[in-house]
Amino acid sequence: MSDMKLVLASASPRRRELLARLGIEPSEIAAAEIDETPGPNERPKDYAIRMAREKAMALARADAHVLAGDTVVSMGRRILPKAEDLDTAQACLQALSGRRHLVLSSVALRYPDGTLRHKLNETVVRFKALEPAEIAAYLDSGEWHGKAGGYAIQGTAEGLVQWIRGSHSAVMGLPLFETRALLRSAGFPLG
Repeated sequence: MSDMKLVLASASPRRRELLARLGIEPSEIAAAEIDETPGPNERPKDYAIRMAREKAMALARADAHVLAGDTVVSMGRRILPKAEDLDTAQACLQALSGRRHLVLSSVALRYPDGTLRHKLNETVVRFKALEPAEIAAYLDSGEWHGKAGGYAIQGTAEGLVQWIRGSHSAVMGLPLFETRALLRSAGFPLG
Protein backbone atom coordinates (compact mmCIF):
# COMPACT_ATOMS: atom_id res chain seq x y z
CA MET A 1 0.00 0.00 0.00
CA SER A 2 2.99 2.33 0.36
CA ASP A 3 2.97 2.91 -3.40
CA MET A 4 -0.52 4.46 -3.25
CA LYS A 5 -0.56 8.00 -4.58
CA LEU A 6 -2.69 10.77 -3.15
CA VAL A 7 -3.38 14.10 -4.83
CA LEU A 8 -4.56 16.85 -2.48
CA ALA A 9 -6.96 19.00 -4.48
CA SER A 10 -6.29 22.17 -2.52
CA ALA A 11 -3.73 24.94 -2.39
CA SER A 12 -4.63 25.57 1.26
CA PRO A 13 -1.61 25.22 3.55
CA ARG A 14 -4.02 24.44 6.39
CA ARG A 15 -5.43 21.39 4.63
CA ARG A 16 -1.89 20.11 3.99
CA GLU A 17 -0.98 20.72 7.64
CA LEU A 18 -4.10 18.92 8.84
CA LEU A 19 -3.47 15.98 6.51
CA ALA A 20 0.05 15.73 7.95
CA ARG A 21 -1.51 15.24 11.40
CA LEU A 22 -2.79 11.93 10.04
CA GLY A 23 0.72 11.04 8.89
CA ILE A 24 -0.15 11.56 5.22
CA GLU A 25 2.03 13.49 2.81
CA PRO A 26 0.32 13.92 -0.56
CA SER A 27 2.20 12.87 -3.67
CA GLU A 28 0.97 16.01 -5.38
CA ILE A 29 -0.85 19.22 -4.47
CA ALA A 30 -2.98 21.00 -7.05
CA ALA A 31 -5.80 23.49 -6.73
CA ALA A 32 -8.98 22.45 -8.50
CA GLU A 33 -10.30 25.20 -10.73
CA ILE A 34 -14.09 24.96 -10.62
CA ASP A 35 -17.02 27.38 -10.55
CA GLU A 36 -17.84 27.83 -6.87
CA THR A 37 -21.09 29.71 -7.37
CA PRO A 38 -23.93 28.30 -5.25
CA GLY A 39 -26.91 27.13 -7.27
CA PRO A 40 -30.25 28.92 -6.97
CA ASN A 41 -31.84 27.94 -3.64
CA GLU A 42 -29.01 25.44 -2.99
CA ARG A 43 -28.87 24.45 0.65
CA PRO A 44 -25.54 25.02 2.43
CA LYS A 45 -25.10 21.29 3.17
CA ASP A 46 -25.73 20.32 -0.45
CA TYR A 47 -23.39 23.07 -1.63
CA ALA A 48 -20.54 21.91 0.64
CA ILE A 49 -20.88 18.32 -0.56
CA ARG A 50 -21.11 19.34 -4.21
CA MET A 51 -18.02 21.55 -3.98
CA ALA A 52 -15.84 18.82 -2.45
CA ARG A 53 -17.05 16.25 -4.98
CA GLU A 54 -16.53 18.58 -7.96
CA LYS A 55 -13.02 19.47 -6.80
CA ALA A 56 -12.13 15.78 -6.51
CA MET A 57 -13.55 15.08 -9.97
CA ALA A 58 -11.78 18.08 -11.53
CA LEU A 59 -8.39 16.51 -10.80
CA ALA A 60 -9.39 12.92 -11.60
CA ARG A 61 -6.42 10.65 -12.22
CA ALA A 62 -6.20 7.01 -13.23
CA ASP A 63 -3.05 6.52 -11.15
CA ALA A 64 -3.95 8.26 -7.88
CA HIS A 65 -6.62 8.92 -5.31
CA VAL A 66 -7.76 12.55 -5.18
CA LEU A 67 -8.74 14.12 -1.85
CA ALA A 68 -10.72 17.36 -1.86
CA GLY A 69 -12.46 19.40 0.77
CA ASP A 70 -14.71 22.41 1.09
CA THR A 71 -15.77 24.47 4.07
CA VAL A 72 -18.99 26.47 4.12
CA VAL A 73 -20.10 28.89 6.83
CA SER A 74 -23.87 29.26 7.02
CA MET A 75 -26.50 31.04 9.04
CA GLY A 76 -29.73 29.20 8.45
CA ARG A 77 -30.05 28.77 4.68
CA ARG A 78 -27.70 31.68 4.01
CA ILE A 79 -24.20 30.80 2.79
CA LEU A 80 -21.67 33.37 3.95
CA PRO A 81 -19.12 34.16 1.25
CA LYS A 82 -15.38 33.72 1.24
CA ALA A 83 -14.11 37.14 2.21
CA GLU A 84 -12.02 38.50 -0.65
CA ASP A 85 -12.33 42.16 0.34
CA LEU A 86 -12.55 44.22 3.52
CA ASP A 87 -16.25 45.10 3.13
CA THR A 88 -17.24 41.44 2.78
CA ALA A 89 -15.13 40.43 5.80
CA GLN A 90 -16.65 43.21 7.90
CA ALA A 91 -20.20 42.25 6.87
CA CYS A 92 -19.51 38.61 7.78
CA LEU A 93 -18.09 39.49 11.20
CA GLN A 94 -21.01 41.79 11.96
CA ALA A 95 -23.46 39.04 10.99
CA LEU A 96 -21.62 36.47 13.17
CA SER A 97 -21.33 38.78 16.19
CA GLY A 98 -23.07 37.30 19.22
CA ARG A 99 -24.64 34.54 17.15
CA ARG A 100 -24.06 30.93 16.43
CA HIS A 101 -23.48 29.60 12.95
CA LEU A 102 -22.92 26.29 11.24
CA VAL A 103 -19.65 25.28 9.63
CA LEU A 104 -20.12 22.52 7.07
CA SER A 105 -16.88 20.80 6.15
CA SER A 106 -17.13 18.26 3.38
CA VAL A 107 -14.39 15.92 2.22
CA ALA A 108 -14.45 13.77 -0.92
CA LEU A 109 -12.13 11.00 -2.06
CA ARG A 110 -12.04 9.93 -5.71
CA TYR A 111 -10.53 6.53 -6.38
CA PRO A 112 -8.45 5.83 -9.49
CA ASP A 113 -11.31 3.68 -10.83
CA GLY A 114 -13.75 6.61 -10.63
CA THR A 115 -15.46 5.66 -7.38
CA LEU A 116 -16.28 8.79 -5.40
CA ARG A 117 -17.01 8.82 -1.69
CA HIS A 118 -17.65 11.76 0.62
CA LYS A 119 -18.34 12.61 4.23
CA LEU A 120 -19.69 15.75 5.87
CA ASN A 121 -19.00 17.27 9.27
CA GLU A 122 -21.34 19.80 10.86
CA THR A 123 -19.91 21.99 13.61
CA VAL A 124 -21.70 24.77 15.47
CA VAL A 125 -19.65 27.85 16.41
CA ARG A 126 -20.75 30.82 18.51
CA PHE A 127 -18.94 34.13 18.41
CA LYS A 128 -19.04 36.51 21.35
CA ALA A 129 -20.79 39.84 20.79
CA LEU A 130 -18.06 41.69 18.94
CA GLU A 131 -17.23 45.28 19.77
CA PRO A 132 -16.45 47.57 16.83
CA ALA A 133 -12.82 47.79 18.01
CA GLU A 134 -12.54 43.98 17.99
CA ILE A 135 -13.89 43.80 14.45
CA ALA A 136 -11.49 46.56 13.35
CA ALA A 137 -8.51 44.81 14.96
CA TYR A 138 -9.40 41.52 13.31
CA LEU A 139 -9.82 43.19 9.94
CA ASP A 140 -6.39 44.81 10.38
CA SER A 141 -4.87 41.34 10.93
CA GLY A 142 -5.71 40.27 7.37
CA GLU A 143 -6.37 36.71 8.56
CA TRP A 144 -9.86 36.89 7.09
CA HIS A 145 -8.69 37.06 3.48
CA GLY A 146 -10.05 34.18 1.42
CA LYS A 147 -11.72 32.55 4.41
CA ALA A 148 -15.28 31.27 4.44
CA GLY A 149 -17.35 33.51 6.68
CA GLY A 150 -14.49 36.01 6.94
CA TYR A 151 -12.50 34.34 9.72
CA ALA A 152 -9.78 31.78 10.39
CA ILE A 153 -10.32 29.90 13.64
CA GLN A 154 -6.66 28.85 13.74
CA GLY A 155 -5.65 32.49 14.18
CA THR A 156 -6.66 35.30 16.50
CA ALA A 157 -10.37 34.74 15.71
CA GLU A 158 -10.23 31.75 18.04
CA GLY A 159 -10.18 34.25 20.91
CA LEU A 160 -13.52 35.60 19.67
CA VAL A 161 -15.21 32.20 19.70
CA GLN A 162 -17.38 31.78 22.79
CA TRP A 163 -17.92 28.07 22.21
CA ILE A 164 -17.71 25.36 19.60
CA ARG A 165 -19.68 22.12 19.35
CA GLY A 166 -18.03 19.75 16.94
CA SER A 167 -14.70 19.48 15.18
CA HIS A 168 -12.04 22.19 15.42
CA SER A 169 -10.17 20.69 12.43
CA ALA A 170 -13.36 20.86 10.36
CA VAL A 171 -13.67 24.59 11.03
CA MET A 172 -10.02 24.94 9.98
CA GLY A 173 -10.87 23.29 6.66
CA LEU A 174 -10.51 19.49 6.85
CA PRO A 175 -12.51 17.26 9.19
CA LEU A 176 -9.84 14.82 10.37
CA PHE A 177 -12.17 12.14 11.73
CA GLU A 178 -14.07 11.92 8.44
CA THR A 179 -10.91 12.24 6.34
CA ARG A 180 -9.23 9.44 8.25
CA ALA A 181 -12.27 7.19 7.76
CA LEU A 182 -12.27 7.80 3.99
CA LEU A 183 -8.52 7.18 3.65
CA ARG A 184 -8.61 4.04 5.79
CA SER A 185 -11.51 2.60 3.79
CA ALA A 186 -9.46 3.19 0.62
CA GLY A 187 -6.55 1.22 2.09
CA PHE A 188 -4.19 4.02 3.07
CA PRO A 189 -1.96 2.89 5.96
CA LEU A 190 -3.13 4.81 9.02
CA GLY A 191 -2.70 3.75 12.62
